[in-house]
Amino acid sequence: MPKVTIYTKPFCPYCSRALRLLKDKAADFTEIEAGFDPSMRKEMIQRSGGRATYPQIFVGEKHIGGCDDMLALERSGELDRLLAA
Repeated sequence: MPKVTIYTKPFCPYCSRALRLLKDKAADFTEIEAGFDPSMRKEMIQRSGGRATYPQIFVGEKHIGGCDDMLALERSGELDRLLAA
């Protein structure tokens, strides 16, 4: 199972939803709270190709987008494939 990295900010409902789904999937993930850390926010924006909204989620080194993107992958069954790779 590849390592998942999720950049979050406190009190973000989309971040909470994404974290809940990752926990439900028993995914191995690292949460990086970047909301109040300019260097982590800069890293997130660079890794995501310029996206500055929260959360930004990576499976391994593959950027899958934000919460809505991850939920779309879940609905299509693609998220399980990515997490199992």
